[in-house]
Amino acid sequence: MILTCLKIFLARIVDVSLGTIRTVLVVKGKNITPAIVAFFEVLIWFFAAREALNGEFNSILIPIFYAGGYATGTYVGTYISNNWVNGLIGVQAIINENKESNMLREIRNKGFGVSVVKLKNPFNNIKKDMLIIQLNKNKLKKLTSVIRKNDPDAFVVINETKYVQNGILK
Repeated sequence: MILTCLKIFLARIVDVSLGTIRTVLVVKGKNITPAIVAFFEVLIWFFAAREALNGEFNSILIPIFYAGGYATGTYVGTYISNNWVNGLIGVQAIINENKESNMLREIRNKGFGVSVVKLKNPFNNIKKDMLIIQLNKNKLKKLTSVIRKNDPDAFVVINETKYVQNGILK
């Protein structure tokens, strides 16, 4: 029975991880790859569910291993998508105006393209700059370290980007 539980557990890890990756690919606008991933995801799920429901064992361990595989698969799929699925992100950093020139120089020296929008608060006359940067997700730590070094109080917003046309991407 323990072999059956382990097979179900491992199959659920694989099929749920594939489901997470498929979802990320769909959100990124891919078409063919998520369809292929979906085929294998559901095929593996079918065999795991059939084994769990039609097995010769009537034990609480079967649903526990089934659920445990699902939870572990969610963790593994999220880890894979965060660390190995490339993507574009947009960073907006609102910085103190007096920090702009050094930070811009350093950001551009690291190869990033950056646009600057001048901001002004009409209520207290505080002037700030908003930096707008598009980059590959795997370069985010490099960029945020430059921002934090130059302005530890910077307000930073990071968003997934679906599509970029023209400009400089690193």
